[in-house]
Amino acid sequence: MSYKLIAIDVDDTLLNDDIIVTEATKTALKRAIEAGVTVTLATGRMFASAQKIAKQIELNVPIITYQGALVKTLLDGKVLYERNVPADAARKLLAYAKEHNLHLQLYVDDVLYGTEDNARIQAYSKLSNIPYKIEPNFELLIDKPNHKMLIIDEPEVLDHHLVILQRMLGDQLHITKSKAHYLEFMHKEGTKGHALQFMAEHIGCTIEETIAIGDAWNDREMVQAAGLGVAMGNAVPQLKELADYITLSNNEDGVAHVIEKFVFQEK
Repeated sequence: MSYKLIAIDVDDTLLNDDIIVTEATKTALKRAIEAGVTVTLATGRMFASAQKIAKQIELNVPIITYQGALVKTLLDGKVLYERNVPADAARKLLAYAKEHNLHLQLYVDDVLYGTEDNARIQAYSKLSNIPYKIEPNFELLIDKPNHKMLIIDEPEVLDHHLVILQRMLGDQLHITKSKAHYLEFMHKEGTKGHALQFMAEHIGCTIEETIAIGDAWNDREMVQAAGLGVAMGNAVPQLKELADYITLSNNEDGVAHVIEKFVFQEK
């Protein structure tokens, strides 16, 4: 198979544990691009955060952000694909978060918002390398277009609420975990799988000619959709079970290994 599109998750996939793209991985990506392969990012990060990563590896293509809810070009910022959280579901989720005193974040016009300046939003801001704004009254923002909503808490707390919220809002929202302590809510068509399909059509290739590489459960839809679905060596066990291939970990240049093995057929 000659692959024409590679979609790569960012955190714990493209980035190693030092939050950098290694030189070996940069070299492999450059080789693939020079060979005519379209390489894009597919991340839960907001566009402004993903854009900084894309510039590190000199990408010049549309990138998939907000779990697939926004596909936007890097050069001129043109929106190619967009799905927002339905307003009714957003209001229900806000009410639930208030009732249970959960830390909820909103993303409006590519700006990160929290209701209070606490350790959770500070850590998230540091990881994503993005500033944030505090708006104590989310009622002022909730009816505006939101690409996603996110709750941060301890894994066991999120697992408890996930069951309830899936029952309550699962018919209206795509609900997934990008990390053990991040519970994310998007439009039903705001998944990485939907965005991968869109990108394949956009560049004129079939879904069979795509590779998707990820490590977390939020990568499931694109790993299942792609012609070659790859799980990182450090991926969650559930994703490894679904993948067509398991590569090396993010600290062992797992992305570069995939490119060398499947794009250039190097052993």
